[in-house]
Amino acid sequence: MKIAFGADHAGYRLKEELVEFARAQGHDVIDFGTDSDASVDYPDFASRVAEAVVSGDVDRGVLVCASGIGMSIAANKVRGIRAARVDTCAEAEFSRKHNDANVLCFGQRYIDSDEARKALSTWLETEFEGGRHQRRIDKIATIELEQSSEELK
Repeated sequence: MKIAFGADHAGYRLKEELVEFARAQGHDVIDFGTDSDASVDYPDFASRVAEAVVSGDVDRGVLVCASGIGMSIAANKVRGIRAARVDTCAEAEFSRKHNDANVLCFGQRYIDSDEARKALSTWLETEFEGGRHQRRIDKIATIELEQSSEELK
């Protein structure tokens, strides 16, 4: 699987660990940065990863900031993104099974690297169930289209 990674300064350390883990698992990784713990703005990295996912350049994306909240908010502004901020393997699993999440967000301050690796592995291995959940994903897409139509007016 081809996975895009991004982080701000507050998520840099965990992002580096997850990039190394994903590569060791045999995944193709694109690292959009940041490349240090020097202060940067998380929306810049969220948008790069999200655009790579919606364009099809990568299969999925992973974002890390201090809480994971800012990254998930920013990524979810990109039409077609379903970013889920998770702390547990169960949340990661359900974000895929029921929500077809295509971007996973972590908060470096709230999850240790072992749990993040487990959650990432679970997320990458879990398939979307479709069925009744597809109907809900379609409704989300409709909301996005309606929003875009309103912006054009």
